[in-house]
Amino acid sequence: MRLTRSIASALLLFSAGVAQAASAWSFDDGSLQVVAKKSGDNVKEKLNSKTPLANPVTLGSLDTLKLGLTAKDNGNGKRPHQAFLVLQEQDSGLEAPFPMMVKENGKAVLQITHKDLPMQFLVAKKPLKASIVLASFGASQGLNAPAFEVKIGIDPNAPAPTYEKPLRYGKQPEIHHIFRPDPKSPPKVVSLFFTLLVVAALPALLIGWAILGGNVKHLSTALSRAPLSHATFFGSIVAMEFVFFLYYTTWNLFQVLPVMAAVAAVTVLSGTKALGEVQARRLAGDR
Repeated sequence: MRLTRSIASALLLFSAGVAQAASAWSFDDGSLQVVAKKSGDNVKEKLNSKTPLANPVTLGSLDTLKLGLTAKDNGNGKRPHQAFLVLQEQDSGLEAPFPMMVKENGKAVLQITHKDLPMQFLVAKKPLKASIVLASFGASQGLNAPAFEVKIGIDPNAPAPTYEKPLRYGKQPEIHHIFRPDPKSPPKVVSLFFTLLVVAALPALLIGWAILGGNVKHLSTALSRAPLSHATFFGSIVAMEFVFFLYYTTWNLFQVLPVMAAVAAVTVLSGTKALGEVQARRLAGDR
């Protein structure tokens, strides 16, 4: 008695497993129609989920491809979570899914024209492979069944469609960059010419200073009252000229800027005290 019950339980479990494994999506009442707008030569074919059509159908530039079917889950009409017609270009393997409009009872329809197709499909040399994909949540196995092939017809009176492959990331030819040469100082002859002009102007500057009253005799008085301020102010001016000389010969801008900022700060601080001492002598009537 116990052996009979064990065998019966095992058979029930096996039957349930077989039934669950056999549950799968399929479609019925499949129909394919190509409606020609000009010629009126319509094409009608029946589709099934097991055998694709033997011959490809032609979709002209003004034609409409209409697909209809009834999606079924384990033999019962039902709306799947996914229902697509997938077109594939044979040479590149490019795929494009086209979703179907499906009702609750599984009735699905789809219409495709040339304007719905990507440009890669319009210039394809081989027929496009069409597959029907049905799937949903649950234990039922999805369906991905080749159904037919579509040959794209081009209007001979219209300009042929063109397509250029986009630039892909990958190995490119080696590029040899030609950089602009580094900036150089003027020729030494030009620099020497202007240097001589400046040196030649110094005697005239000194003579004019003496004629206008340079008060050289006040030098000892100024140095005795504010020796550090006058010496630092004069040294900072000489240092600034030396910084410009270094920038002209060897230094770059990033080396010059911090040094110029430091020298300028010294010039301002020392010059304030040095010029204050000169102003005090001028107010006292010594100048």
